[in-house]
Amino acid sequence: MVAFPFKIWTCFPTALLGAALAFGPVLQSAHAQGPVPVANLAEGLLDAVVNISTSQNVKTEGKGPMPKVPEGSPFEDLFDDFFKNRDGGGGSQKVNSLGSGFVIDPKGYIVTNNHVIENADDIEVVFPDGTQLKAKLVGTDTKTDLSVLKVEPKTPLKAVKFGDSRKMRIGDWVMAIGNPFGLGGSVTLGIISARGRNINAGPYDNFIQTDAAINKGNSGGPLFNMDGDVIGINTAIISPSGGSIGIGFSVPTELAENVINQLIEFGETRRGWLGVRIQPVTDDVAESIGMEKARGALVSGVIKGGPVENGPIKVGDVILRFDGKDVRDSHDLVRVVAEGAVGEDVDVVVLRDGKEETLKVKLGRLEDSEVASADPANAQQAPQDDNQPKADDADPDQGDTQAAPGTILGLSLAELDDDARAKYGIDASVEGIVITDVAPGSAAAEKGLKPGEVIVEISQEFMETPDAISEQIQKLRSDGRRSAHMMIAAPNGDLRFIAIPIE
Repeated sequence: MVAFPFKIWTCFPTALLGAALAFGPVLQSAHAQGPVPVANLAEGLLDAVVNISTSQNVKTEGKGPMPKVPEGSPFEDLFDDFFKNRDGGGGSQKVNSLGSGFVIDPKGYIVTNNHVIENADDIEVVFPDGTQLKAKLVGTDTKTDLSVLKVEPKTPLKAVKFGDSRKMRIGDWVMAIGNPFGLGGSVTLGIISARGRNINAGPYDNFIQTDAAINKGNSGGPLFNMDGDVIGINTAIISPSGGSIGIGFSVPTELAENVINQLIEFGETRRGWLGVRIQPVTDDVAESIGMEKARGALVSGVIKGGPVENGPIKVGDVILRFDGKDVRDSHDLVRVVAEGAVGEDVDVVVLRDGKEETLKVKLGRLEDSEVASADPANAQQAPQDDNQPKADDADPDQGDTQAAPGTILGLSLAELDDDARAKYGIDASVEGIVITDVAPGSAAAEKGLKPGEVIVEISQEFMETPDAISEQIQKLRSDGRRSAHMMIAAPNGDLRFIAIPIE
């Protein structure tokens, strides 16, 4: 039993062993001291972080039946005071809530979350020294859950500045200050756990994830880097209990700063609008159009009256870069377009006919009533018709379902004549070959194709007859292609792209 540790020690050179023994007291001392403190950093930031107290008048439903108290009971006066003298006519009561915020301008501009002050009748800002000031709402943006408040201080306030969240890396230390559970001025420390998180909170999700403790009441508070700059606004947590489990999310300043500046300047946001419908570039689609890997956003439609109605972007283009920023997927495009400058020309790099082209596009302004520049709803493949048999419905005793004779890839096709238009309600603007039936269990069925939809193009070639489709599929097979890239039109004219395996 003694020999094993002895062998380990003897494999060290004598000089190294001596050095280890010499440094022992130093290492023990450093261990006793603990990690480097952040007290000095926190001390300089605490005064700029505030508590947001809101109140809202909520209608009550009125009181229930009065409890009966025996006459002469010693509790009679108490019950009369509590029940008879309260508002029982369906009036209102005041509901209070707490959140966090931080000062970004000594003149009194304060940032918080929209959900902290939403529907509030009264907003009060409580400073670390106990000062309380009434605040007015300057502007709010529900899509990023950000709001700006304004107070009127007697003297300039302590303010913090924005840093560049794009420079932050996974593993960098961060510090949160806020008002968790009403406990103002609480400091927590952690690291950046992930970046670019999409938690389906809004169309522009790009959250920083952190394990710094964030709890109820931290909403609207700042997330600092170790230089004392704000790199995020704490907004949401994932927790089954309501308390921190080390998964918190912050809106990065790369997204928030522009929104906040617009709220201060205009009282509202002014987002860019490209006027296209898009969908993801799947692995199948990428392979079918000759891309090495799936990336970018595929243009499936151009909105009438939008900025690019008459060009230069066309249906079938894959947008790879927008205003100098890489577009990894369709969600990326939504965000970078929204951040674009309204009315200014931007460079857009697209993949068209297998080649990259750089286009100049002037952005419009996105209005709430307009279709978004890149609608996530259009980023999904069309759902299967509930009345259509699905692949899982195939009879297990029949083995693999085979396409019926005379079909192509499990599709029965016909020319788009007046009878077909009337039967399926196909718009006059739609041209191509109509699908009349889809074989259960076929690749076409798995892709969600259904009768009444129209094949417009295959591999960017317009299809005029069912025979042309058959010939194009054979050509793709002979060229060694594994899938057919199709443009599909819904009866109302909405377009989408799919890639159907042809092997």
